[in-house]
Amino acid sequence: MGKACVSEPSPHESREKGQAMFTAFLIKYAEIGIKGKNRYLFEDMLVHQMKLALKKCEGQFLIHKSQGRIFVEARGEFDFEEAVEGLKKVFGISGICPVVYEEDQGFEKLCERVVAYVDQVYPDKHKTFKVHSRRARKDYPKESMEINADLGEAILNAYPEMRVDVHEPEILLNVEIREKIYIYSEIIPGPGGMPVGTGGKAMLLLSGGIDSPVAGYMIAKRGVKLDAVYFHAPPYTSERARQKVVDLARTVAEYAGPIWLHIINFTDIQLYIHEKCPHEELTIIMRRYMMRIAEHIAKDTDCLGLITGESIGQVASQTMQSLAATNEVCSLPVYRPLIGFDKQEIVEVANRIGTFETSILPYEDCCTIFVAKHPVTKPNLNVIRRHEHNLDEGIEELVRTALETKELIVAGA
Repeated sequence: MGKACVSEPSPHESREKGQAMFTAFLIKYAEIGIKGKNRYLFEDMLVHQMKLALKKCEGQFLIHKSQGRIFVEARGEFDFEEAVEGLKKVFGISGICPVVYEEDQGFEKLCERVVAYVDQVYPDKHKTFKVHSRRARKDYPKESMEINADLGEAILNAYPEMRVDVHEPEILLNVEIREKIYIYSEIIPGPGGMPVGTGGKAMLLLSGGIDSPVAGYMIAKRGVKLDAVYFHAPPYTSERARQKVVDLARTVAEYAGPIWLHIINFTDIQLYIHEKCPHEELTIIMRRYMMRIAEHIAKDTDCLGLITGESIGQVASQTMQSLAATNEVCSLPVYRPLIGFDKQEIVEVANRIGTFETSILPYEDCCTIFVAKHPVTKPNLNVIRRHEHNLDEGIEELVRTALETKELIVAGA
């Protein structure tokens, strides 16, 4: 009789088998770790944001802090990939480590567990490795260096084809000895940054373009909660253009949490500016009124600044002179996280966070209508102020009406 053929497990099957053994995650954070006496505030907010993210995932989870670490333990069955994807959108997390954990049953049992871990996670044993232990429990009978050496010896005895490489190992096997013992070797990158809610709140001027959603994402990454304002101009902008912005807000909200989106009907203001002001200055004057309205809403909603997606020199309204002209009407700080970015760099971030395909849908926003053929690129502030006086008769009433009739949508709730 011939020998039966035994096929090797596919990479996908091996990965699924490895995932099935993990019932917890060790969460690493970077900047939070260097905070002082208020560090617990950042850790508590990170735990809160993680709970919100995992609520959307299949399964029940217990999240707890322990000696500079945050642990997520699944209570029963859960979707591994879904949980990881949820945690990858929580700002403040620098790394997600799938872990195996168990009670301390002595060092001999730990050696057996580590050997079994290597066998399950790495079907191909022709790899180099290094053991790195962290003895957070100081009453453990072995020192860290001794633990590293003895666990490494156990692995080599079980799998002689493996080799130790302390400089550039293919597998870095981490063993953390705490109240329980945690074993992990993979660190899935998190988004970094700071937990949303630790950096105050700001108002994002959200258009349907590529730049502003990325700007909102980047400021939220620094721990800032977002509100947003969108300037709608029916019938010149369609209902599909409005829905596009709502969809963008929902995508950004996957990272930033629920966003209160204020929708302003800007049509009458635009038409009035178009009627009363020189056409080459239309964009600058319209943007000045957008900033005024956005700041009014921001102050009413306790925002500490405005956020725009502007980048120096990208279009006529984003030259240094134009930015100075729009800045002048604001008393709140204006945050421009993309100010030194090339367009391609912005596109790369938009692709990564999932806003790009929505942003390029061909629906016009209010900034693309009533555009002058030759817009001013170096506006003179004195001239702009003088021409704005042409609006004195009716602009305040139009702005008041726009604010009174604004619509509010909570995106991502």
